[in-house]
Amino acid sequence: DVRRWFVEQDLIEGVIYLSENLFYNTTAPGIILFLNKSKAKERKEKLFLLNAAIEFAKGDPKNYLPEEAITRIADTFKTWREVEKYSRIVPLEEIAKNDFNISPSRYIHTGAGEEYRPIVEIVEELDLLERDEAETNKAFRKIIRTLMAASG
Repeated sequence: DVRRWFVEQDLIEGVIYLSENLFYNTTAPGIILFLNKSKAKERKEKLFLLNAAIEFAKGDPKNYLPEEAITRIADTFKTWREVEKYSRIVPLEEIAKNDFNISPSRYIHTGAGEEYRPIVEIVEELDLLERDEAETNKAFRKIIRTLMAASG
């Protein structure tokens, strides 16, 4: 497969993932692929991935990249700087383990991390809700009995 060959030959320097709806004739997200036959020593056997999917402004009919977004993307890429939820340097062995997938969205997680509550806290809250439900049902039955007695 072509992607595997490019990765194994260490020809890909980086990939920038762009937002959707930037280009005419497609709404699909774009990518910019940087190839380099003469990578610097410190960049060998690594790929620089940048997820710029959030870097756009709504346009009509197409979205566009504002000047400040272009500057941020270019500066981050030129300096090969890792930025949380934005860019990452990935070793080729990790790319190989992921079936040579070079999509930045595969390696850079932009969503908010899930927060987990302790089980004890959840059980305590469930107990409280069950007690509230029992009290509400008891009050509801009392109201129904009162209404039934009043009507006849």
